[in-house]
Amino acid sequence: MKIAIHGRNFTVQTKPFIQAMFDDLNERGTEIQLSNTYREFLNFAGVSHNSQTTYHAPEEVFDADFVLSLGGDGTLLETVAHVGARQTPIVGINTGRLGFLATVSPNNIRGMIHALFNQHFTIDERSLVHVQADHDIFNGIPFGLNDFTITRTEMSSMITVHTYLDGEFLNSYWADGLIISTPTGSTGYSLSCGGPVLLPHNNNFIITPISPHNLNVRPMIIMDTCQLSFEVASRSGNFLVALDSRSRTVDTSTRITLRKEKFKARLIKLSDDNFLNTLRSKLNWGFDVRN
Repeated sequence: MKIAIHGRNFTVQTKPFIQAMFDDLNERGTEIQLSNTYREFLNFAGVSHNSQTTYHAPEEVFDADFVLSLGGDGTLLETVAHVGARQTPIVGINTGRLGFLATVSPNNIRGMIHALFNQHFTIDERSLVHVQADHDIFNGIPFGLNDFTITRTEMSSMITVHTYLDGEFLNSYWADGLIISTPTGSTGYSLSCGGPVLLPHNNNFIITPISPHNLNVRPMIIMDTCQLSFEVASRSGNFLVALDSRSRTVDTSTRITLRKEKFKARLIKLSDDNFLNTLRSKLNWGFDVRN
């Protein structure tokens, strides 16, 4: 079996679990492929991995049966960008904080490896957004799992986002910005701005304004078969766009369209992984300090 691994730094307390993971994989004769950045960190942290193969993410194509993402949800978003249209199944191991997407805890890594080798898992397919502009603004990675955002730059005043739905004018959002979220991203930035929570396999996008000037403007749910297009007006002449964890500043002459991506992200789901359980545990639903 071939397994690619990408990750970020981890705590001293987590290190024994990471070392045990590599020991287990090596005992099983696994061919391990590390992202170049994670290999550098493992060497610095003194973790023995015995990997002979390194891939330079996200430019270099790697060949693996599964990809392990070790970190938080941000690391998993990076891993989705590495995988792209290959749709290699991804396992999210949570060595970070919240972990909506990276749901495998460090003390369950050995159980996860056993499940992979014995095919005791299901594939959870998640829809992506695809962003297109009149020039390449995301360095050849125009897709994202969570959301696409248009926001004012740090020092500018509010912006106006003229928004069109399938070519028909929808609204001019006078606000700090606008979020277009997938169902997966509904528990992220959109949620903090008052957007609804969607179950992961709903066929929808969420349009969520960020601090709108008009208080009667509210989040809106649309079908993910729709195409959105945007024209932005800003006194500074530019604005900020972000696709998952990748962001850059563009000028107001940039025209942007958004649609559902043709391929999907494929996440490994173990038998005890349940979205409703994740909601309750991560958002403290049903928890009352009075009880």
